[in-house]
Amino acid sequence: MIVLQPPASLSQLDPSATSVFLAGSIEMDDAPRWQDQIIAALGDTDLVVLNPRRDAWDSGWEQRMSSEPFRTQVEWELEGLERATMVCFYFAPATKAPISLLELGLLARSDRAIVCCPEGFWRRGNVEIVCARYGIRAVESLEALIEHLRSWWRDRSP
Repeated sequence: MIVLQPPASLSQLDPSATSVFLAGSIEMDDAPRWQDQIIAALGDTDLVVLNPRRDAWDSGWEQRMSSEPFRTQVEWELEGLERATMVCFYFAPATKAPISLLELGLLARSDRAIVCCPEGFWRRGNVEIVCARYGIRAVESLEALIEHLRSWWRDRSP
């Protein structure tokens, strides 16, 4: 497994590699570190994991286009979403995840998304309706998300 995080260049991502973008709750680094669970559970695969959760996040960065580190982060995420073979979304209960909701909207018609939105997420109904309308696979738990990703990877492996 290869794990790429910002600010690592995504130009090194082989277009033929099977890759997964981990979209979902981060909340300026206040959300649970669910990405670590997925990475650990899939560590024996040859997946390329695009993890937008930056180790050196600075909550003092001004969230404006003119802020170089912030713009670089957002552009990395957008490029990762575009390049990834699969995008998995995890909407953690007790988080708002507005950027992840935006990203789900961007990917809803792509046929490259899977969503985990457990009971307790404040806009679960909206997420469920979007998934139903656009045929996005939805699961109830992080464990089910991991199992689906593992199964998807096995189906793609030669």
